[in-house]
Amino acid sequence: MTLLIIAYLGGALTILSPCILPILPFVFARAGQPFIRSTLPMLIGMSGTFALVATLAAVGGSWAIDANEYGRFAAILLLAVFGVSLLSPRVASVITQPVVDFGNRLLNASGKPGSVPTAASSFILGIATGLLWAPCAGPILGLLLTGAALQGANLQTTFLLVAYAAGAATSLAIALLVGGKIFAGMKRSLGVSERIRQVLGAAVLAGVAVIALGLDTGLLARLSYASTAAFEQTVLDQLHERPVANSSSEAADRGATAALADRNQPFRSSLPIEGGSPSLNGAVEWLNSPPLTTEQLRGKVVLVDFWTYSCINCIRTAPYVRAWAEKYKNQGLVVIGVHAPEFAFEKKIDNVKKAVEDFKIGYPVAIDNDYKIWRAFENSYWPAHYLIDAKGNIRYHHFGEGNYRQTEQAIQDLLREAGSEMPSTASVTPDAKGAEASPDLKNVRSGETYLGYKRATSFASPENLRADAANAYSIDEPGLNEWGLSGTWTVGAEQAVLNRPDGSIVCRFSARDLHLVLGPGAAGKPVRFQVTIDGKAPGPNHGADTDADGQGTVMSTKLYQLVRQSGDVEERTFEIRFLDPGVEAYAFTFG
Repeated sequence: MTLLIIAYLGGALTILSPCILPILPFVFARAGQPFIRSTLPMLIGMSGTFALVATLAAVGGSWAIDANEYGRFAAILLLAVFGVSLLSPRVASVITQPVVDFGNRLLNASGKPGSVPTAASSFILGIATGLLWAPCAGPILGLLLTGAALQGANLQTTFLLVAYAAGAATSLAIALLVGGKIFAGMKRSLGVSERIRQVLGAAVLAGVAVIALGLDTGLLARLSYASTAAFEQTVLDQLHERPVANSSSEAADRGATAALADRNQPFRSSLPIEGGSPSLNGAVEWLNSPPLTTEQLRGKVVLVDFWTYSCINCIRTAPYVRAWAEKYKNQGLVVIGVHAPEFAFEKKIDNVKKAVEDFKIGYPVAIDNDYKIWRAFENSYWPAHYLIDAKGNIRYHHFGEGNYRQTEQAIQDLLREAGSEMPSTASVTPDAKGAEASPDLKNVRSGETYLGYKRATSFASPENLRADAANAYSIDEPGLNEWGLSGTWTVGAEQAVLNRPDGSIVCRFSARDLHLVLGPGAAGKPVRFQVTIDGKAPGPNHGADTDADGQGTVMSTKLYQLVRQSGDVEERTFEIRFLDPGVEAYAFTFG
């Protein structure tokens, strides 16, 4: 129920996002029409179609992408005719003469004087609008689509996407009701009904042009990135918590004070009980330990850390988890890393083993390729930390980076409650380097960007992405937070694969750090590359995986830090050119 509320509120927030603007003319063209016969069927058609297309995009293959492209083309033609019919019913009647019945329905839907709109015609326009609707993938929609990709098609996925679409439809309906009253007042006072209808027709055609040119997912998406993300993250933080989660961090801070209150009584942490510990069964393999069970761990304080090895947020959290495991291992703390893969390559156990070695992880790691432990905890985030007390109850959790001091205080509280006589100590301060260093949040204006067609956004090459087929691409100068390809690439669901040498990826970004998840491809041969920033060698702005000349080699599939600006953070154009074929590129992240 909580996720349904989050999804609904996330959809409602899209009305505040600039990338919803191309859809508004189609909706406001219903102003003054009967709500039940006109507005409601259109919103239902729009919401239902969006939910269906979003589900297919999240869990389908290339056939779903192709089907949606044909659907978008048909929808653009349909809505263009609709816009023309608003401008001139006479022109529309000529255009629609070959399909008279369908044309008449379009004219009825357009609000031709003397005509009566039908629910069927409005529903058809709603379907067309839903095929074109591409709301900005903020934190909430990103959570829903990631969940769909992880868990596959199911009723929960459909209900969540329907709730998201219903939230957007609700905010649009409210806007329409308000706009309808304004239009009605203008008609009565000014007698400009025909002019208003023509203005709406022009706006519809402008919206069609914006969508056809891809500006709704390019320019407007860039404007939208920061406009609603903060609101959406607040909704997630406030609602997507366990029943008593809001008090967990505060209780962790109060723990030390409570310890001093009465030294003659056994210490009892004020951390609330959030529920019993779920099962740890279901891992396909355990590293650094034989399989562990919740029964074996009774009497111990357990920190369960959900992570995946190419996730930048997990990488930046790793130094703290390692430090806690080392600092408190003799006090009764057991750290368990649950590796739940995001990409297919992260399911390869040898890749995980190498990552565990590279990150110097010595505590037990459960490889949760089937997401059984993930689902048992009802988890939705990388990274996620759950603290389980000696009696087997979850007492604290935190999602994402940060909150390190409160998490460590919670560890100390539960260890004391379990009988440890450890003294209070200062929080750990790991000496994190490279990609593990904390992000420069105040200067980050770019967000995670996927290169596989399943979740790709802001693609700026003039050639459209072709799913699962080799294609020649070109790129000139992308706008901020846009990216493009140069050379011959095959874009798959998760990654873009370079077919021939001397291909490149170009991205315009604004952040201190730029990372790119890369792999050497199926052949496993090393791939040489060279990075430039604004057309020059990076020099002191090179990342941990490049030198001052921008040179580096892809040896294994992982996250590579390619840029770390040493001075003032500025908007830059990044290019990585691969000298050898076969490289696989998955996702940009920034910090």
